Parts: sequence; C-alpha cells; structure tokens
Amino acid sequence: MIPPTMAAAVPFQGPPPQSALDMLIGASIPTLIVLGVLTVGSFASWVLIFKKSRQLRSVRLQGDQFLEQMEKAQRLEEANQAILYLPESPYGRVFRQGLNFFNELRPGSLREGAVQAPGLSLTQLEALRLVLEKEESVERDELSHGLSWLAVIASVSPLLGLMGTVIGVMNSFLGITTGGSASIGAVAPGVAEALLTTVVGLAVAIPAAIFYNHFVSRINLISGELEGFSSEFIGTLAREGRV
Repeated sequence: MIPPTMAAAVPFQGPPPQSALDMLIGASIPTLIVLGVLTVGSFASWVLIFKKSRQLRSVRLQGDQFLEQMEKAQRLEEANQAILYLPESPYGRVFRQGLNFFNELRPGSLREGAVQAPGLSLTQLEALRLVLEKEESVERDELSHGLSWLAVIASVSPLLGLMGTVIGVMNSFLGITTGGSASIGAVAPGVAEALLTTVVGLAVAIPAAIFYNHFVSRINLISGELEGFSSEFIGTLAREGRV
C-alpha cells in the first residue's frame, strides 16, 4: 500500500487525460488549491472591472453635461444657478468647493444684483488654489478606489500559477523516482497538469493588467480635466475682476 504522503508522487496511472477537464478532475490537492485561489481572484477582478467601467462611464457622461452647462454660462452667478440642476459629479464638486470658498471670502457676492466686491488678494487666491487642489485629490482617490486590488491580482496570479506548476513538476519527478519509470507516458500527464495552473494564472492576470492600465489612463484624463477646469475657474475670477 502506498503511504498517504507519497500519493501525489505516484506516476500517472490509467488512461491519459484527453482534455483540460480530465486534468482538472484528476488534479492533485496542491493544484486544486492553487486553481481555487486563482478562480476567486478571477471572479474578484471581473467584479472590479465591471464596477469601475460603469463608474467611469457615468463620470464621463456627467462631465459632458457639466461642461456643456458651463459653456452656456456667461458669468459665475449663472454657473452657480446651472449647477443646481446637474447630477453630482467630480466636476461639480470641484466647482462647488471653489464657489463655496469664494463665497466665504466674499459673502453674498454671487447673488444676483450684488455689488461688486473687492478682488481676492494673492494670499486668498493661493488659498483658493489649494482648496481646489485638495478637492481634485479627493476625487482622484475616489475614482482610484479598488484599482490597487486589480493591480495585486494582475501581479500575483502568474506567480501563483508558476508555484502550482513547480509543485506539479516536483510531484512528477518524485513519481519517476517512486515508480522507477522515466517514459514520456509516465511523465507527460503530470507535467501537463502542472502547466494547467500557469495557463489559468495568465488567463486571470492578463485581463486584470489590461483593464488596470486602461482605468489608470482614463482616471489620469479625468484628473487632467479637473486641473484644467480649476485653472479656468481662477481665470474666470480674474476676467470678471474678482481677483
């Protein structure tokens, strides 16, 4: 009788596997554990991918609506009224944060018919710029939430697959030693099973890496638009004599 500790090292017996499903059914416990972890990682990555895709698509549509309304507004008072009817978005929150801070510095200056208040000093203008930058950073962090896990899955999955392959190859060579047979028929099934984890690891990692880089580029684009809009906001203040 074969000791339990040597069960994984026994050379392949019975009919050879004809498909990946056959290899999966006859896989050893370490291989099944690695495949199970990779399956969980794949499920988590696709949940993140669909969630982040929907979020960024929504932000893109909200940004188009916001910029369209801002182009129609001739003055800050009109823009202040227009934003009340727009859905929440990173663009709107940055703009609202800037308006609120300006209102704190010059109370009532954005009301219709208000007397033109003195312009902001350089110190106040720099404080306004810092407030806008802080809000931009908050919005970027919110958009980037969850992407770190996508990066972890993309980088760790191939390593897990490689680990499963190494364990499987080790078991195959131990099986050769135990059974005393080094024929291709005795070694090939075990090596093929070992390579299965590498294939699955790459199948999990490749989509995660592709979408991670895609999302990062889109977030960078949105962040650039927010920075540009903040500069335009300060430029509008200067054009209207509020600086």
